[in-house]
Amino acid sequence: MTNNRKLNVTGGWNFRELGGYTTVDGHSVKWHKLLRTDGLARLTPDDQQLLTDYGVVADVDFRSNDEKKLAPDKVPAGVTYHFLPVFPAGDETDASATQEELEARFNGDDQAGYRHMLDVYQKMVTLPTAQEAYHNFFGTLLSNETADQSVLFHCTAGKDRTGMGAFLALSALNVDPQIIHQDYLLTNPNVMPLVDRQSDKAREEGHSEAFVTNIRALSTVNPDYLAAATKVINTQYGGTQDYLHDVLGLSHSDLTTLKRLYLD
Repeated sequence: MTNNRKLNVTGGWNFRELGGYTTVDGHSVKWHKLLRTDGLARLTPDDQQLLTDYGVVADVDFRSNDEKKLAPDKVPAGVTYHFLPVFPAGDETDASATQEELEARFNGDDQAGYRHMLDVYQKMVTLPTAQEAYHNFFGTLLSNETADQSVLFHCTAGKDRTGMGAFLALSALNVDPQIIHQDYLLTNPNVMPLVDRQSDKAREEGHSEAFVTNIRALSTVNPDYLAAATKVINTQYGGTQDYLHDVLGLSHSDLTTLKRLYLD
């Protein structure tokens, strides 16, 4: 699963290819067409060149206006920037929250971070801003008609808003649900060194174990988080295919086009 999926980007830790994943009917996702990443603010000139050489033509940014201002993307040459904020104000996922904000909310109850993330995932499915962002994301995917040209999509950490984008895109392509699930969880090995450092630092600064547990819940992915979103999709919208059609506005013809563009 993980073989040569991770891009050798020094200014990021969660840059991954979605090529090679198999569909339920025996096709596979083309390489050099779909990339999921964390933020592009730390890209080096070499990283930017790598992405240009890789064939990236579109940069879809799911972050909020505040996050964008705080850490603007270093958009590689020849790449069109698409700003599609999932949340109306601020970063609901807390990937960019200040230490003070986190302390106030997460020092006591060690389940607060976990519960917060379940709520975030439900919002990514139900909020009008999220639905509009993912609708427009598919518009970008549908216009990427040239072979070996990639749409790159990201948020701050490349795990939640980006994870939902990957879930929706791969579901639209009919990728095996178990594979989609495994791809979602691939974030954890990529971010764990960073999360462990954060945890050690929090302990050194005298934070409670509840705080450390919550920070880890906010900084990683969990099968329960994605399950919270899919439960809403299944119970309120009739399932993923109905959600793609009725909520995100993808026609039968759009889905056929997506499969032609992104599948071997």
